[in-house]
Amino acid sequence: MKFDFDSFREIADSLVRNKSRSLLTGFGVFWGIFMLLFLMGGGQGLKQMITSTFEGFATNTGILVSSQTSQAWKGFREGRYWRLSYTDVSRLKQMIPELETVTPVISTYGREAIYGDNTSTVSVRGVYADYRKIEEPKIKYGRYLNETDILQERKVCVIGKRVYRDLFPEGGDPCGTFIQVGPVYYQIVGVDFSSGNISIGGRADQSLLVPLPLSQKIYNRGHDVDLICTVAYSGIRMSDLEPRMRQIIAKQHTFDPSDKQALVLINTEQMFALVDNLFAGVNFLIWLVGLGTILAGVIGVSNIMMVTKERTTEIGIRRAIGATPRYILSQIILESIALTLTAGSFGIVFSVFLLRLTETIVRMNPDNPAASFQIGFWLAVAAALMLTALGVVAGLAPASRAMAIKPVDAMRDE
Repeated sequence: MKFDFDSFREIADSLVRNKSRSLLTGFGVFWGIFMLLFLMGGGQGLKQMITSTFEGFATNTGILVSSQTSQAWKGFREGRYWRLSYTDVSRLKQMIPELETVTPVISTYGREAIYGDNTSTVSVRGVYADYRKIEEPKIKYGRYLNETDILQERKVCVIGKRVYRDLFPEGGDPCGTFIQVGPVYYQIVGVDFSSGNISIGGRADQSLLVPLPLSQKIYNRGHDVDLICTVAYSGIRMSDLEPRMRQIIAKQHTFDPSDKQALVLINTEQMFALVDNLFAGVNFLIWLVGLGTILAGVIGVSNIMMVTKERTTEIGIRRAIGATPRYILSQIILESIALTLTAGSFGIVFSVFLLRLTETIVRMNPDNPAASFQIGFWLAVAAALMLTALGVVAGLAPASRAMAIKPVDAMRDE
């Protein structure tokens, strides 16, 4: 059977004549493909926003935080407070060689940074130069803290993105200028634009990083530290090192090694695994809902095309004037493909439009991490091909029934 312009015009005329059927069945396909693509694009954007929380952090990072004991141990009552110290840093370095980096952090919260008439509330974090291996910076201007800053206890700092915007709303390179924090003046040597939302002694964008020995003396912190951050060598799982780390710290401070409340260990490896598992389940649910909706729409196409009385009469007339079963089969399948593909194309366009609108709304807030809510080109092509295949499947049953209709029976129905 050769399909020319007249053949396709007949298909279009049939869809127009039965517009109520076409709209009803087309809406099911439209809604199904829209739901599938919109949920996939939205899920992708949401995942990017959540994973940006861990931006700059290695997957094998462990952060140790001291807390209140929850169990009595060797004569000490439960509910006892204790603090991490520099001795713990040395012990972890010596006793666990699998750790590439072990670095302490001390923090002072709620300080006011002043530059001219501008102010910003900051967290002053004392760190060593190797802290960049824990939280990788994105230096916009200047440089990061180095070993010379640490050894000479220079009054220098690296400021976060929000601090920079508060103190320097006009923009430009602030390196070399001095800002006041309490009675101390720090010279800015770098601006860090990293946007991770894990708070290690304060959010990265609201922090003021200074040399740790300097911070220790200025804020009279003594021998205690607030956090100990560790990174294992590549190929070594932090979960495998956690029991040994707990044993070492627990022995030094006399608490039960199994008391997970006494020593909180934040394991980014587990966080990444949790996010991956969460979105694996979300993606499965998206495909289940989307494909289920599409299949329901395609089944509706098949059923309505099969049971409509006008179709029976129309087919009978065509058979009476000489249409072959092959012609009837081809026309119904093409009509089914045209219906599903047209409705699906509108669904693709509408989902892209709404995803674009969602992305625009999210980006209106500068504090939100950058995320793409768009679907890929090849995903849209795959969706169109899938709709074509489903259109063929949807047309098979009514086409088979139409081929079995005798012209006399069809005319009698009229």
